[in-house]
Amino acid sequence: MAAPTKRGPFAAGDQVQITDPKGRKHTVLLVPGKQFHTHQGALEHDELIGRSEGVVVTSTGGTAYLAFRPLLADFVLSMPRGATVVYPKDAAMIVGYADVFPGARIIEAGAGSGALTCSLLRAAGEAGAVYSYERREDFAAVATKNVERFFGSVQQSWHLTVGDLVQSLHDEPLDAPVDRVVLDMLSPWECLDAVAPALLPGGLICCYVATTTQLSRIVEALREDGRFAEPASWETMLRTWHVDGLAVRPDHRMIGHTGFLVTARRLADGVVAPPRRRRPTSGAASPVAEA
Repeated sequence: MAAPTKRGPFAAGDQVQITDPKGRKHTVLLVPGKQFHTHQGALEHDELIGRSEGVVVTSTGGTAYLAFRPLLADFVLSMPRGATVVYPKDAAMIVGYADVFPGARIIEAGAGSGALTCSLLRAAGEAGAVYSYERREDFAAVATKNVERFFGSVQQSWHLTVGDLVQSLHDEPLDAPVDRVVLDMLSPWECLDAVAPALLPGGLICCYVATTTQLSRIVEALREDGRFAEPASWETMLRTWHVDGLAVRPDHRMIGHTGFLVTARRLADGVVAPPRRRRPTSGAASPVAEA
């Protein structure tokens, strides 16, 4: 089951994030008697075991390091990868705008490296369930290791299937409808016929795609499908700021485009959504259609 965030003193087997004075971070798995070596000297694991988060430890070279347990965002950015991970800024938007709640039942495809899976499992909680589908066995193996490493154990609320989503749902349908469907794949429009019957009326589908071509195709596919309300689409850009006294300015680097998000609600069976009423843009119709 999805474990809560760990509290209390550091213990053997915990992951600890240590940060040097320049802001460089390292993640260390605590093992009694071991050392962590940097170019600034070595740190004794035993100096951290039994101590509280937020302490400062000093290397043999005299450099001070601040020690905390890593946040999920920190873990995701440093985890071993098979597929490209869903960035924390996008995972947060998926959890928030897909309204993933404690107890939610969720279909996820594909599992990738397990980054988004961790966010979904934690948001759904031990009363929820995440059904992940991943075509590639090597990606599934990486995702399994990352999920177990983050939570510290096998998650009973996580059900991972190695195989194609459409074929898997056809061969082994779920025992009950789900509340949310999250598709992180190249061609999510190919899965609508499979996931729509598995989604409760009022449930929500969320698609994560990389290009404008994919964005256009999934939005139009959702509109043409007839089982979903009008989709919403957007991207999120994250810009940090430099703040030092009166020197306040945007940082020179930012996390710009990583992917597009598309969400749509599932209509009740047999219901036809009211037609959209909005003025078409000049590029919405082809010259042939306009003629």
